[in-house]
Formats: sequence, C-alpha cells, structure tokens
Amino acid sequence: MSIIVERYNKIKSNIEKVSDNTSRTIVAVSKTFSLDHIMPLIDHGHIHYGENKVQEAEVKWLRIKNEKKELKLHMIGKLQSNKAKKAVQIFDYIHSLDSQKLVDVIARAQKDFNKSLKYFIQVNLGNETQKSGISYNEVDAFYNYCVKEKNLNVLGLMAIPPNNNKPEEYFRSISELNASLGFKELSIGMSSDYMDAIKYKSTYLRIGSSIFGERS
Repeated sequence: MSIIVERYNKIKSNIEKVSDNTSRTIVAVSKTFSLDHIMPLIDHGHIHYGENKVQEAEVKWLRIKNEKKELKLHMIGKLQSNKAKKAVQIFDYIHSLDSQKLVDVIARAQKDFNKSLKYFIQVNLGNETQKSGISYNEVDAFYNYCVKEKNLNVLGLMAIPPNNNKPEEYFRSISELNASLGFKELSIGMSSDYMDAIKYKSTYLRIGSSIFGERS
C-alpha cells in the first residue's frame, strides 16, 4: 500500500470516529501534484479532488475524467471571471463564488454547456485584504442573487479562517451563518484543522498535504 493511501486511510479513520451520523466528503487537494503522484489514491477508489488553477486542472484531469466518469473535480481557489467558462466545462464543484460578475459568467456558461455544477459561497471571515470572499454582512444579499436570481445550485458556505491559530471562533461563526441560511453542507477545514472543523458541522474537508505530502 502506498504512503498516500495510508495517510488517506488514517484521516478517514479519524473522521469516522466522530459518530454524529453526518456524511462527510474528503476533497483531496491535488494542486501542484502530478497525476502520477495522485494515481494511487484514484486506484484506491477515492473520487473527490481539489485544484485551484483552471489551466492546471485542464491539463491534468481532462483525459482521466473522460476515462473515469465517477471522478469529481472541485475548484477551491480564486476563480477569475475570464476563466469561469472553462471552469464550468472542467469542474463539478466550485467552492469560491465571490462576486456577481463571476456568478453572471457561470450562469451563462451552465446554459451554454447544458451542465449544472454545485457551488459554495466563499466568505472572507476576517475581512482580510489578501483573501477572496464575500464579507460577512453581504452574504444574505449575495446568496439571494446566486440562488433566487441566477438559479445556481448553492450547497453552502466556504471559508478559510485567518492564520492566527484560533480557527474555532471563525468556524463557529461560519457554521451559525450557514445554518441561518438553511444550508446542510459546509466547506471548512484543511490538513491542520479538519478535526476542529468537524465540531462545527463541516461536511466538505479540503485536505492536501496530510495526504499527498508537502508541496515543493
């Protein structure tokens, strides 16, 4: 068994020990890693993978996704509106809805390709200038625009907490906001804090280095 599969199985076991009857999806964040590096996990049967660049995802995944129809690709990085049409072609999930302009392009692209993706609205919890996302007090209006005006299939909210070693206070606030909008799915938690995220009802865990190793 490869070290990648061993790491994945350990993470899966940690998650399954939380006996709260919640179904959780591990999004194995494969950005920057070659397909050869990822293949042991694909062969093991894991189907959800995360990338943060459209061009890299297209080169890496297009052929194997045609061969293995069960594979699901998640866009987890900042998505520029000029790349959104291509992203709709390649991805199954987009975790980073963060502007009306982006939503407009995506809504048109879905019609063009007759394809419906699943989405998360990215919230900038700490109002950090270097991070993308809708500010906390704009989420209601943006949610209405995405869902009621553009008919996007929004599953829930996504956030990356500020890097201050206190993720739980941010996880609590995003979880409460998510529930207030009636969402059942929530995309929070990465390699360093996924067990904390689970306490706050995360259902999509974006885990990279703990599975694939450190990026060079």
